[in-house]
Amino acid sequence: MSERVLRYAMEAYPEAAVTVLHVVGEPSAMMGRAAALALEDDPESAAEDAAGAVFDCARDVAAEYGATVDTTVAWGAPAREVVERADEFDTVVVGSHAGRLRDRLFVGDVARTVFRRCPVTVTVVR
Repeated sequence: MSERVLRYAMEAYPEAAVTVLHVVGEPSAMMGRAAALALEDDPESAAEDAAGAVFDCARDVAAEYGATVDTTVAWGAPAREVVERADEFDTVVVGSHAGRLRDRLFVGDVARTVFRRCPVTVTVVR
């Protein structure tokens, strides 16, 4: 879904500066990866390392469009992190779901929350 969202943003906003935000969820019993990162000596650095593959893919997609992307990692609840940073941007482009049923049930509907609370225009890509 993330790749689809990025491709949409590249096509819809070809002259825009695009920032790819990767949010590492808050640790919980249901989020094993985030919990494992929280146990690292330097969780922020570990989160950046984990985001590396996501950012490499994003850079490859952007290169197909002759563009570059800025990247940033955040730690917390994905919807909250997107909404809190939204004032820095003209628009937010987000995917309609995380993809797996388990994620949608336990994590919640990030796109819906972003759409309802975001102070800037939100485009939801399906």
